[in-house]
Amino acid sequence: MNARYMFSLIAVIVLFLIAWAGAAVGLQIVFGIIIPYLALITFLVGLAYKVVGWSRSAVPFRIPTTGGQQKSLPWIKHSQLDCPATNWQVIARMALEILTFRSLFRNTRMKLKEGTKLSYQLEIFLWVGALAFHYAFLTVIIRHLRFFTEPVPFFVTLVENVDSFFRLEILYPAIQFGLPGVYISGLVLLAAVTYLFARRLFIHQVRYISLAGDYFPLILIFGIALTGILMRYFIKIDVSAAKELSMGLVTFRPTIPEGVGSVFYIHLFFVSVLLAYFPFSKLMHLAGIFLSPTRNLTTDTRAKRHINPWNYPVPVHTYEEYEDEFREKMIEVGIPVDKMPAETPADKPMEEKSQGKDKE
Repeated sequence: MNARYMFSLIAVIVLFLIAWAGAAVGLQIVFGIIIPYLALITFLVGLAYKVVGWSRSAVPFRIPTTGGQQKSLPWIKHSQLDCPATNWQVIARMALEILTFRSLFRNTRMKLKEGTKLSYQLEIFLWVGALAFHYAFLTVIIRHLRFFTEPVPFFVTLVENVDSFFRLEILYPAIQFGLPGVYISGLVLLAAVTYLFARRLFIHQVRYISLAGDYFPLILIFGIALTGILMRYFIKIDVSAAKELSMGLVTFRPTIPEGVGSVFYIHLFFVSVLLAYFPFSKLMHLAGIFLSPTRNLTTDTRAKRHINPWNYPVPVHTYEEYEDEFREKMIEVGIPVDKMPAETPADKPMEEKSQGKDKE
């Protein structure tokens, strides 16, 4: 059994028990007001600290990830998305990366076939799972804005209508009559996070490089999705009271209404933990993708010379100076030199005398 997976699972179970026990003994103020505010402050401060630190990092050279031909001669085809030469091409590359996970779609997995035959396969299921997970999570966040706004913005209502277009009461009116419409995003989020977790658990190469910090957010998000589905379809809570509590938080007039239920505080506690954990985890790729020099820089090293502006003058020992210092020794051991030693005046009379003796 994977110990790192068990540590994360036990941690989430402990968080569940803490929230459940706290709501049971009357600590609604702690789990409904104090912890959400602390989590939000931690999230904002941590996010700002990370982004400012990344923005101050020195990037003197062009180091973007390349996957095609750089712009050079006119008759050579230029790969505009993989080696962008202009800012507009960089924007197009970033848009495809952020909205469609283009690099993940092109990711391949190496596999041995027939013993020694090496093959590469597209990780299409990973791309689909990641895309479904992120867009389902985004849809859930947008839908939850109705708890924090009054009146509800039109785009929130539009997203809700699109998300619940598949209504089971149309197919099974006798079963679904009187029940709330099914939101596809909640089910997709639950399925996607389950797939991403199972992938880390059952693919041994991925399991080998997975840490406890990789399992923890997945299990925590699974708990958030599961408690949300339970509140909507199985364990009923007072939705008006939940919105009253949410509106009190955003207007800084917090209040604890009656009839919310323990499962709501468990759900809110999970969200608060995820929010506070976010800036200190790999989830920060949400902000890091915008500041990554491997993505947001142009590839114009053939058209422009980039010199490190932080270089300071240092004493150097050139090869010419090195050869002037060790020329005699280099010649003795047979190392070729660029410049032969110059003849000294003292050597000329000796040569002339030897030549005279030869004539005689």
